[in-house]
Amino acid sequence: MVFPPTLREVLVRPRWLALLGLCLVVAGVFAWLGQWQLGRAIAVNPNPPGSSEQVRPIDEVVQPGAYLPDPFIGQRVSVEGWLVPGDFIVVSSRFNDGVEGYWVTGQLRLAGTEQPTSLAVALGWAPTRAEADAAAARLDEAAAGDSAIWTGRLIADEGPVPPPRDAATTELVRMSPAALLSRWHNIDSLEVYRPFLTSAEPVAGLAAISSPPPVEGPGVNWLNIFYAAEWAVFCGFAFYLWYRLAKDAWEREVEDLEAAELTGASTPP
Repeated sequence: MVFPPTLREVLVRPRWLALLGLCLVVAGVFAWLGQWQLGRAIAVNPNPPGSSEQVRPIDEVVQPGAYLPDPFIGQRVSVEGWLVPGDFIVVSSRFNDGVEGYWVTGQLRLAGTEQPTSLAVALGWAPTRAEADAAAARLDEAAAGDSAIWTGRLIADEGPVPPPRDAATTELVRMSPAALLSRWHNIDSLEVYRPFLTSAEPVAGLAAISSPPPVEGPGVNWLNIFYAAEWAVFCGFAFYLWYRLAKDAWEREVEDLEAAELTGASTPP
């Protein structure tokens, strides 16, 4: 009579030990990914409350071409430069305290930079397209290239999107420095900031843009914590899969032995 192996005897066979080693490697990768997600979920050095309202030089917050870091979205900054004539563009679908209207935007060419550098700036709000166009025309006539200090709130690029079907093909419905860049003049070798500035002081008879301070959260990204928990589940599943496969193999081996014994017992001598 042949005694079937125990589950422990099957688990310590070289084949299943090798598979366990592979599972350890996979689980280690999952554990590292979970730790990485957890590290991104919790702000180790969050900005102190009210820091977004302290006006800072723009080069302390973000560099040209770089994405605006999450802790600095809505940060008030100051920058010195002048408005480039001919680059006052109207952006539609802009809401001011719940009222839809238009922004007049401009290309702010920064002073004191080694390479030509520009920042898109929203200069003010108008309730109608006609008023916005009139303000853009006044700004175009008055632009003399005089440098000044501008302050406002730094906002992340909204990203370009196609205009609505019933809108003119040249109409912009999102505040996107990338889309504005394609319409600006004198852009050879130009560096551009990805975020844009909402001016604290309106110009050319426009209304001030409603740009409240960002809502200060607890510094915890719950979505990343959820992802970290998912990686922990995957880590445990790697070991469960190894155990389940080994147990299935053991059960099949036991069943085969029992079937062989029954076959042998039913065979006449």
